[in-house]
Amino acid sequence: MIDLDIQTAGSTIGLDESLHKYLLSICPQEHAALFNLRQETAKHSMGVMQIAREQGHFMALLVQLMKAKRTLDIGVFTGYSSLCVALALPPDGEIVACDVSEEDTLVAQKYWQQAGVIDKIDLRLAPAIKTLNQLLASGQKGTFDFAFIDADKENYAEYYELCLQLVRSGGIIMIDNTLWLGKVVDSSIQDQETRAIRDLNKKLQDDKRIVLSQLPIADGVSLALKRI
Repeated sequence: MIDLDIQTAGSTIGLDESLHKYLLSICPQEHAALFNLRQETAKHSMGVMQIAREQGHFMALLVQLMKAKRTLDIGVFTGYSSLCVALALPPDGEIVACDVSEEDTLVAQKYWQQAGVIDKIDLRLAPAIKTLNQLLASGQKGTFDFAFIDADKENYAEYYELCLQLVRSGGIIMIDNTLWLGKVVDSSIQDQETRAIRDLNKKLQDDKRIVLSQLPIADGVSLALKRI
């Protein structure tokens, strides 16, 4: 375990650099594999897609608090979120991890192996909608404790609906990037991704099937606790 820091990708919006560095300085120590993965992802052309370190700590705490055993990771990238969760799961825990990039997930697998958690992660290289529908078709409705959605924004609403079927009552769906670097409040921005996030935020607000909490962690995180 090490407590060094390298700021690679996202940080919590609204914090200036000095306050963010202070936040990281008082965070729990980071597993060496997580630190090494952040270093490698910093060199990636799309390294900004990696979740913030403080967000990873929060996810791990949430999974342990729930005593989760089965989780979903929609959008693996280089594997930081799934590694945070895998380290927090019990020895018999399982993550079904969905992505379409063989190249990026090869990086992920290297660090899952380094951390000794690769056996907890069932990587599915296919469009996530296809994988989630296959899980439902195989009778796995209501069998997951936690789901993390951080993939293509245009399909966020469909990922949410599928995860809502797969997660048990009392389970949690965490959705990333729901503040979208502040673009959600700029009416002049009307690209498909931004509109999709705005629409989902409204859908979550009105959805009686869940208890909702919107948190300004990293680039905005929505927590949906399934009621039914």
